[in-house]
Amino acid sequence: MGPQLNTSEHAMYTAKGQLDLNTTLKQYSGLVRRLAHQMIAKLPANVEIDDLIQVGMIGLADAMTRFDAAQGVQFETFATQRIRGAMLDELRGNDYLSRGTRKQQRTIESAVHRLEQKLGRAPVESEIAREMGVTLAEYQELLGKVRGTQLVYLEDMSGDEGDNDFLDRHVGDEDSNPLAQLQDHRMREALVEAIKVLPEREQYVMSMYYEHDMNLKEIAAVLKVTESRVCQLHSQSIARLRVKLRAY
Repeated sequence: MGPQLNTSEHAMYTAKGQLDLNTTLKQYSGLVRRLAHQMIAKLPANVEIDDLIQVGMIGLADAMTRFDAAQGVQFETFATQRIRGAMLDELRGNDYLSRGTRKQQRTIESAVHRLEQKLGRAPVESEIAREMGVTLAEYQELLGKVRGTQLVYLEDMSGDEGDNDFLDRHVGDEDSNPLAQLQDHRMREALVEAIKVLPEREQYVMSMYYEHDMNLKEIAAVLKVTESRVCQLHSQSIARLRVKLRAY
């Protein structure tokens, strides 16, 4: 008995029993977009959704060439694996922050961490600048340079043996990994708690930027400050949060 195809999968084939590429691409482009939006929600703000969709479509095309209905697996299940795999490969192959910028960001994080340990509270900008041995103006200029920085750098996503366990846990196929769901849930809880102890103005910036999807210009208008100041506050918030989330 031949493989069982559902109605949508029957429509993918030509009269000669071959996959109709145009029909299949059109039918499953929505799957690519859905997977990209699910993944982008857990990634840095500077990862472009269009980039994920583009490589996802390549993954879909690859699935079409490799799919064998005789194996008894539905095409959507097979395609989902290939699409996710293509997106993960793209993320692993591209780092979204230069090494110099990451080094600057980690210098800020180290200063924040030392001061939190010493003071028992979140340090203010002037204290962080003093700890780093720079003026307040120089520190704020540095914050502007690391704009768009990440909560988790992609190089942090490698385990001790060079594997990509973090990336797989946090943006891979969660449904098939209960441990990944638990770890991701704990990270979200830790992130929520970390945001709660941010200075009030930084809490506002994070809320408007991530929860309400406002851009820097809109946030600046609400806070009655410049866009560059919002950028500085955002970068500083990320530095504080990364210190709190080091265990994850």
